[in-house]
Amino acid sequence: MHGNRWSKQWLVAVLVISGCATIGVHHFEKLYGQAEPSDRIVGSLPAGAVDYWSDVKPVVENRCIVCHGCYDAPCQLKMSSAEGIVRGASPEVVYDQARLKPAMPTRLFTDAQTVTEWRDKGFHPVLSEYPSSPEANREASVMYKMLQLKQQNPLPDVKQLPKDFTLELNRKQACTTAEEFDKYAYKHPLWGMPYALPAISKSEQQILMSWVEQGANYTARPPLPEEYTAPVEQWEAFLNGDSLKQQLVSRYIYEHLSYAHLYFTAVGDEDIRFFRIVRSATPPGEPISIIATRRPFDNPGVPRVYYRLEPIVGSIVDKTHMPYALNNQRMEFWQSLFFDNDVEVTEFPGYDPMEASNPFITFSQLPVGARYRFMLEEAQFTIMAFIKGPVCRGEVAVDVIDDRFWVFFTSPDNAIEIQIDKFLQAEGENLQLPASTETIYRIEHYWHQYRDKQQAFLARKDQFLADQYAGGNKLTLANVWNGDGTNPNAALTIFRNDDNATVEKGLIGKPTKTAWVIDYSLLERIHYLLVAGYDVFGNVGHQLETRMYMDFLRMEGEGNFLLLLPAEARLKERDYWYRNAKPAVLDYIVNPAFENGIDPDIDYRTDNPKLELYAMLKERLSPVLAQNHAMAQITDSDIRAQLERLNRVVGASATLLPEITNVQIRSADGEQYVTLLRNTAFSNMTALFKDNKNRLPAEDTLTVVPGFVGAYPNAFYVIDKSALADFVDAVSNLQTEADYEVLLDNWGIRRTDNRFWAHSDDVHKAYQKHSPVTFGRLDYSRLENR
Repeated sequence: MHGNRWSKQWLVAVLVISGCATIGVHHFEKLYGQAEPSDRIVGSLPAGAVDYWSDVKPVVENRCIVCHGCYDAPCQLKMSSAEGIVRGASPEVVYDQARLKPAMPTRLFTDAQTVTEWRDKGFHPVLSEYPSSPEANREASVMYKMLQLKQQNPLPDVKQLPKDFTLELNRKQACTTAEEFDKYAYKHPLWGMPYALPAISKSEQQILMSWVEQGANYTARPPLPEEYTAPVEQWEAFLNGDSLKQQLVSRYIYEHLSYAHLYFTAVGDEDIRFFRIVRSATPPGEPISIIATRRPFDNPGVPRVYYRLEPIVGSIVDKTHMPYALNNQRMEFWQSLFFDNDVEVTEFPGYDPMEASNPFITFSQLPVGARYRFMLEEAQFTIMAFIKGPVCRGEVAVDVIDDRFWVFFTSPDNAIEIQIDKFLQAEGENLQLPASTETIYRIEHYWHQYRDKQQAFLARKDQFLADQYAGGNKLTLANVWNGDGTNPNAALTIFRNDDNATVEKGLIGKPTKTAWVIDYSLLERIHYLLVAGYDVFGNVGHQLETRMYMDFLRMEGEGNFLLLLPAEARLKERDYWYRNAKPAVLDYIVNPAFENGIDPDIDYRTDNPKLELYAMLKERLSPVLAQNHAMAQITDSDIRAQLERLNRVVGASATLLPEITNVQIRSADGEQYVTLLRNTAFSNMTALFKDNKNRLPAEDTLTVVPGFVGAYPNAFYVIDKSALADFVDAVSNLQTEADYEVLLDNWGIRRTDNRFWAHSDDVHKAYQKHSPVTFGRLDYSRLENR
C-alpha cells in the first residue's frame, strides 16, 4: 500500500519536472522559433565579428579546458575543440563504478560525427540552437548564462570556499539546460563558470560572451601545412601494405599505438601537430571513415581495415597526452623488427573476442623478440598508456600499485628471453585476460578462474626458469636490460596518486620500497588489460575483474625483482612489502622450483642487498639514466640544499601535504619550478577496495622533483629564494591542519586567490618552455579547498 503511494508520488514528481522542462522549451520556441542543431561552420565572418581561432580559442584553452578537457569533464562538456563545445553536455557519467550495464561510448570525433547524432545520443546544447538573434543567443545558451551568473555573483572574498561548493570527484553533477537555467541559478547562485575558481578578466569574459551572442559561429579549420602531406602519405603507405604479414604487423602496431599522439620529428613546425592512428573503412587518398569500436581489437565489420593518420584537432591536455615520434629511424627500426627475417604469416587471425583479446594467440605468427623490442623501444610510452590510455582517471590501474616505485626490464638479448617464444606459445590459454567479460554476478567465479590460470602460468614459468638456469644459464645483472647503452627507457619511476599516476624516465628520488622487473609476457598482459582491453564505459563487473587481475600482474613484476636478491633477503623483503596480507597472497610471488635451486650470480657484500642491487643497477644503467628530473638540474646550490631537506621529511608533515604540489621559486636569476610529491604509505596493496587499515601515515614521505610532474596539481606555492629556508622549516614542522593553513597563508595560491589565473598562465608558459613536446594543459579538478 505504502509502496503504491510512493510510486504515485514519484510519478507525479517526474511529470512535474519533465513538464517544467517542456514548458521551458515551449517558452523558447514561442519567443525564438523552432530549435535546429547545426555545426556552426560558416564560410566567412562579418566585419568586426569575434573570431573563434584568434580570439576565443586562446581564452578557452587557458580558462576552460583546465576543467573541461576529457571524459571526466563535468557533464561531459569537452571544450578542447569547437566541435566539443557545439556537441554540448550530457548528464550521463562516464566514470560510474556502480554501473550494472555497459554505457554507450561517447568519444568525441569517434562515436558520432554530427551534432544531430550527438543529440540522438542524449547530449543537450550549451549554445542556442534557435534561429539566431542576439537575444536568443544569450537567453537560450547555457554557456552565456553560466558566464553571466559568474559576472553577477563572483566568489566571496574568503580563503576557503563555502560548503555549498561540491568538489569531490564523484560528486553529483548539475547538468542544467538553458530551459531550466533559472532554477539552477536560483538554487546555486555562486555556481557560475569557471566553477569554484576566480572570475576570468573582463576582457576574456567579453570575448566569450560576444562570440556566443553573435551566434558562436566559426570558420573552417585551416588545412594542415603542405609539409605534412609527404610524411602522412609515407606512413600510410607503410601501414597499408597488402601482404598478410604487413596487415598483421599493422594490426599489432595499431593495437599498441591507438592512444598515441604521433608527431613527425622531420617537420620543423613550431606549433607541433599531433596525429592519431585510426582504423578506417577507406584507403589512403580517400576521406577517413572511422571504424568506431569499443576496443581496438574488436571486429571492425569490414572486409579490409586501413590504418590512417588523422590530425588531432583538439587542444592538448596533459592527462591524455602521450607523444610518440615518427621518423625515418622509426620506420627502419620497425622494418628490421618485423620484416627483415624469414618469418611467414600464413593466416590472418579473426576477431573472436576470446582470441582477439589475447595477443599471445592473435600475434603468435610474429616473433616474440620483435614484439618485445617494439614495446621496449618506447617503454615510458608503453607504461604511460596504462595510466593515460583509455581513461582520464586511472583508479583501476593505480589502486593496486605503490605510490612511488622503480621499473626495470628483462633484457631481450639474454638467453632465457630468446627461449621464451615456444614457452609462451604453449601458455596462450593460461594467459587469457578479462577483456571480454562484463559480468556483475559471477565476480568471485571469475576471480578464482583467473587466479587458477595465473597460478598455472606462474608454476610452469617457475619450472621453465628452473630448467633453463639448471642448464648452465646464470641469473646476473646482465638479465636486466641496459637500454643497449643508448635508450633512456631502460629505467622508469612511477609516481602514483589517489586516482592517477605519472611515469618518468630515470630513477628519481631516494631508493624505493618496491620495484618491478617486467618481461615480455608481463608487459603485453598489462597492455591488453589496462589499455587495449579496458573499456572505460564498461560495467562494474568489467572494472572489478580488471582491478583483481592487475593485482596478480603487480605481484608478478615485484616477484621478478625479488628473484635478483639472495634467498634470505628475498624472503625478508617479501614479508616487508606484504605486511598483514593474507598468506594465500604470497603464493603469487613465490617461485619454489626456481628459488629452491637457484641463487642469483651477483656478488653481494653487505647486509642490505636491496640497496646494493639498486646501486649496481644504477651503475649498469648509468649511460642511459635520464637526468632531466635529477636534483642536479637545480643549479643554484643554495636552493638545492634547502629542497634536499624536504626529501628527508617523514610522517605527519608529509601526510598533511597534498599529493602534488607545484612550487615556483623566485630569485634574481629567474623562476625555478619544482614538484613536491607526497608518497602515501601502505602495509600492502592487496585490498580490493581502499582499506584504511592498510594505511601507514608514519611512513609517508616526500620527493622533490625539478620541473613539472603530474597532470593534476593539488596546490600552488610561490616562494622567494630568501624565504625558502622558512618554507622548508614550516613544511618539516607541520603537525596540524592549522599549521598547514598558515603555510598556505604565507606562500600558497589558493583556488580563491585573485592571483590565481595570472599564476596559472605563468605555470603553463614555463611548462611549455621546459617541455615543448610533452607539454599539455594541466587539470584543476583536484585543486584542494583548504
